[in-house]
Amino acid sequence: MPTTAVERRYQAFKGPLAVTNLYLKNNRRLAALITVICLALLIFCLIERHVRQAPAERGATKVDGLYAGRPAIPTGKLILDALAGIRLIPGTGQLPPTIPQPTDLQLHLLDLLDIDPRDLR
Repeated sequence: MPTTAVERRYQAFKGPLAVTNLYLKNNRRLAALITVICLALLIFCLIERHVRQAPAERGATKVDGLYAGRPAIPTGKLILDALAGIRLIPGTGQLPPTIPQPTDLQLHLLDLLDIDPRDLR
């Protein structure tokens, strides 16, 4: 992995969220917090990688409408920003969970992530 890719991951790890001081009572809690942050970063990177690989198999590098309605190379932040508006209505009894009115871009990203919005169980 090139050095720039590693540095980009550290940037995602360190920011852009502004967080107030955090005091932990012992080292185990600190280790647990770092573990959770690293797992979140891993999931972030895997989402980005999976969405980038799908168009690359077809010879494309960009996803239409991802950045301000224009094609863009998918980054974890752009993907999660586009999916942030998705609502999930939990299933009850015999009714399955549903996603009401996803946008075309959201449907496309879910397809690239191999998630079927009609089968969420």
